[in-house]
Amino acid sequence: MVELYKKAVISLRNYLGIELGSTRIKAVAIDEKHIPVSSGDYTWKSTYENGIWTYGLEEVWTGLKTALVDVENRENVAAMGISAMMHGYLAFDKDWNLLVPFRTWQNTITGPAAAELTALFGFNIPQRWSIAHLYQAILNGEEHVSQIAHVTTLAGYVHYKLTGVNAIGIGEASGMFPIDSEMNCYDDVMLSKFNVLVEGRNLPWKLIDILPGVLIAGDNAGSLTEAGAALLDNLLPVGIPFAPAEGDAGTGMTATNAVAPRTGNVSAGTSIFSMVVLERPLQKVYEEIDLVTTPTGKPVAMVHCNNCTNDSNAWVSVLKETAELFGAAPSNGEVYTKLYEKSLEGDPNCGGILVCNYMAGEGVTHLDEGRPMVVRRPDSKFTLANFFRASLYSTMSTLKIGMDILAEEKVAIDSLTGHGGLFKTPVVGQKYMAAACNAPVTCMETAGEGGPYGMALLAAYMAKKTEGETLEEYLNAHVFADAQGTTLAPDQADVDGFNAYIERYKALLQVEKTAVEVL
Repeated sequence: MVELYKKAVISLRNYLGIELGSTRIKAVAIDEKHIPVSSGDYTWKSTYENGIWTYGLEEVWTGLKTALVDVENRENVAAMGISAMMHGYLAFDKDWNLLVPFRTWQNTITGPAAAELTALFGFNIPQRWSIAHLYQAILNGEEHVSQIAHVTTLAGYVHYKLTGVNAIGIGEASGMFPIDSEMNCYDDVMLSKFNVLVEGRNLPWKLIDILPGVLIAGDNAGSLTEAGAALLDNLLPVGIPFAPAEGDAGTGMTATNAVAPRTGNVSAGTSIFSMVVLERPLQKVYEEIDLVTTPTGKPVAMVHCNNCTNDSNAWVSVLKETAELFGAAPSNGEVYTKLYEKSLEGDPNCGGILVCNYMAGEGVTHLDEGRPMVVRRPDSKFTLANFFRASLYSTMSTLKIGMDILAEEKVAIDSLTGHGGLFKTPVVGQKYMAAACNAPVTCMETAGEGGPYGMALLAAYMAKKTEGETLEEYLNAHVFADAQGTTLAPDQADVDGFNAYIERYKALLQVEKTAVEVL
């Protein structure tokens, strides 16, 4: 079928990346020069049901179809791939019937499982990882565990439904279970330890048999089947080759050319996370640091924070509503731009204003729930500029706590690239991130495209790479050789101001813990 498809469409020119993010399902098509040429999206959000953050899987297909409708020249897609928010828990029976509602990365309900597995493996297992969700379900004695035939991620589920291939990219797999980066597969020693751990529970399956297969960037991961095309209302032709499904971390690395050792990136939107490709293993196990991989299997230190722009977005909405009381009618974009730029007039230490942006729990700082708050002393300089600067500092403060650990480990970072909504307003987020990480931060023209653009690049790499050409070589030679971007070095006054802010922020976390207990 794939060969017939290739012969029928001679001038294949577009490469399509689709990402199911936390707030948007977005499709981005790029041309032969790797330039975005068309896109479409669909807005959705998680819901909190019976103590679980979840998304309905039926909305996946509504969202995909809505996003694809606006993509032009869909008949000319040479290759494509699926990406999505990483981690979480999707459990299916042998016929791929969903056994329990999708448990997303936002949930902080697997503390006992994560702690026990971390101790057992000598390797940090965060609460949001798939293996933590699975083991917690076992500890809870949940009835569905005995019926499990497949456990996968959101990207893995969509990829399987479209191609019939139950496999995911290695970067996505590294958020399910630890990876052996030498062999590019699940870590066999840790698989054995898990089997011993649960052997007395009479489970009808072995872990390796219910996990998806592992592929690396450049592998062919199947093609769009007739059944898959039908799920998309035949908006795409049967036979399109697929790259391995990847998580938003892997696509973010690709989109920012941060897949080689000593490179890193920060993705900042609803959540915020940094990825730094390591030259050597970390000396200790840190609960604040995840160890995942690039799409080619290289080890990566990841600082993942659940909370980023949700709280500042809420303040933007309130301030926009205030302006409307006086007859003004600014667009959302205008309000964001004005407030972001106004924050630059604030003091480097925010004049003593403190903001905690925790709408949800935060693993890095060991909180299972969040209570957003603004705190100031009577002598604080409470101005709009200081308040909104503090609000933006708060989006990256928890990330800074994790990045400071990497600095203490003397992890080398030659370049740090920012992408996502926090960086859409020129200079502002970039300037503050450089101060937080005390490192130069680069933003490219495609910074706002993020994950779906990175997935499109992985699809192009699979289809166009030459024999033996690595992903790093392909990106450097064909994608980013002439990339336009801006780099901001950290300003020492900003660095000192952020350091003063973060010390007070750490103290504020004691207030946050009390607020969670009593409010």
